[in-house]
Amino acid sequence: MLEELPELTDGFLLDGRVRYAQPRAGYRTGIEPVLLAAAVPARAGQLVLEAGCGAGAGLLCLAARVPGARGVGVELNAGMAAIARHNIAQNQMVGVQIETADLLSWRCAESFDHVFANPPWHNEHGSVSPSALRDQAKRARCGLLADWIAVLAGALKNGGTIGLILPAGQYADACAALSRAGFGGISLLPLWPRAGEAARMVMLGARKAKHSPARLLAGLVLHEGAGYSAAAQAVLRGGEPLAWI
Repeated sequence: MLEELPELTDGFLLDGRVRYAQPRAGYRTGIEPVLLAAAVPARAGQLVLEAGCGAGAGLLCLAARVPGARGVGVELNAGMAAIARHNIAQNQMVGVQIETADLLSWRCAESFDHVFANPPWHNEHGSVSPSALRDQAKRARCGLLADWIAVLAGALKNGGTIGLILPAGQYADACAALSRAGFGGISLLPLWPRAGEAARMVMLGARKAKHSPARLLAGLVLHEGAGYSAAAQAVLRGGEPLAWI
């Protein structure tokens, strides 16, 4: 299956703890799934869902950080799902599986303890990406975010957590959709590019069927000088958890 896909590059996540293959050209993984995985408050034995898992970076990082946690990734693109399965095998991850499906029509027999996603968010009327993979992963029709949140809510146990990463301009819509889907205790964690700069991306966390006030957290400064900040490196390379819920 892999030989039918575009040329792959072999790399690493979490400072070498995770082997990670992905397409050489087109849509490539950023830091978003690594940050999301760090924020999942999973324990051994719990079941975690990643929606739109791509080549599996988020699930791989979660499995490396929380041995014994079980994971399911749902990915629409069959090629990316095949790469994710390859990465799971390469890392000998037990209890992690990938399903090729459209999240909006996908159903699972089990309920999840935690769910997380980097949903599509590009405007449906914006410029088309030259990479078909990137366009499919990022382009969102009007209302898609709310639909994803509703499906994820249905897959989640009461008291379970959801984690999302989105452009800062979409946090209000996301909070409204989370509230409609029965989530409470919403936490907003800004991702500051540098100290003193406006956040372009934010992370949102909440619990299903929890009735508590929303929280605005201090946020994470991503860069200092010519590289990542010490706090960001602790998460992206050191595998430290990102506590927020």
